[in-house]
Amino acid sequence: MMVAAKSRRAPGRRERLLAAAAELFFEQGYAATSIDAIIERAGGSKRNIYNEFGNKEGLFAAIVSTSAEKALSSLVIDEIEGRHLRDILIAFGHQLMTIYMSPALIGIYRTIVAEASRYPDLGQKFYQSGPDRATNRLAEVLEAAKARGEIHTDDCIRTAGHFVALIRDNVHLQVVLALRPAPDEKEMQEAVLSAVNLFLNGVEPR
Repeated sequence: MMVAAKSRRAPGRRERLLAAAAELFFEQGYAATSIDAIIERAGGSKRNIYNEFGNKEGLFAAIVSTSAEKALSSLVIDEIEGRHLRDILIAFGHQLMTIYMSPALIGIYRTIVAEASRYPDLGQKFYQSGPDRATNRLAEVLEAAKARGEIHTDDCIRTAGHFVALIRDNVHLQVVLALRPAPDEKEMQEAVLSAVNLFLNGVEPR
């Protein structure tokens, strides 16, 4: 019974640590953020962090990995079997844009840009856990669509990268640079539909 109760508490504690760390990395930068500051904001102890994540770098990697998991959740094989590629791309694009525009990931992105030259391992982990995973997973879906004759492309990895770039658009950079607020749900839906239509149909008249 005690074990069950502990397992129910653990996810909430983990989420609090990740949220607090993401906020502090954004507010203070990676280098200036201490484990003590994260604990002060989220509660818990150093032992909690070391047992769960290993160290501060592991905590950062977990934030990125969690965001990637959310973006990839709409591409679970069991959930896309039998669905049209357009519907799959709309679901994935919406998930991806929601994650890209979330305050946590905007903060992490800013942190990476600021700290990557001093902490190259962080930049690599960010890319591998997030953008690279999303692109590779989408490429697998495109390979399957290609095999069914739904699309024609010589390089599904590159094609997947083009789609991710369409979803990110200049809006992501504008938000990162604090030139505008993140788009609301209506704007995101319109942007995703526009990106999917452009990706599948191009702009040449037919």
